[in-house]
Amino acid sequence: MSGLSDREKAFENKFALDQELKFKALARRNRLVGLWAAGLLGKADADADAYAKEVVVADFEEAGDEDVFRKLRSDLDAAGVSVSDQDVRAKMVELLAQAIDQIENQ
Repeated sequence: MSGLSDREKAFENKFALDQELKFKALARRNRLVGLWAAGLLGKADADADAYAKEVVVADFEEAGDEDVFRKLRSDLDAAGVSVSDQDVRAKMVELLAQAIDQIENQ
């Protein structure tokens, strides 16, 4: 019985670790995509960092990526920056892969 309990605990620990890594990767992706968008918006240095933090916070509005996408889309449109929805989503995917790589290689 102890073996089954140990195995169950190991699965629970792995699940918790996987969820923590997923959260970190998404937060890092949001920061990276925020910095990317900040560049398109003409922001630099402290302004770019502040904008990236706004993008990270935007992800807490609802589950999934749509809240981040809406923030980016709205801000880019308001500034008159011409970037397609497909390009924004592709950049989000690209930067998620980069974020995962950064976390795994720390």
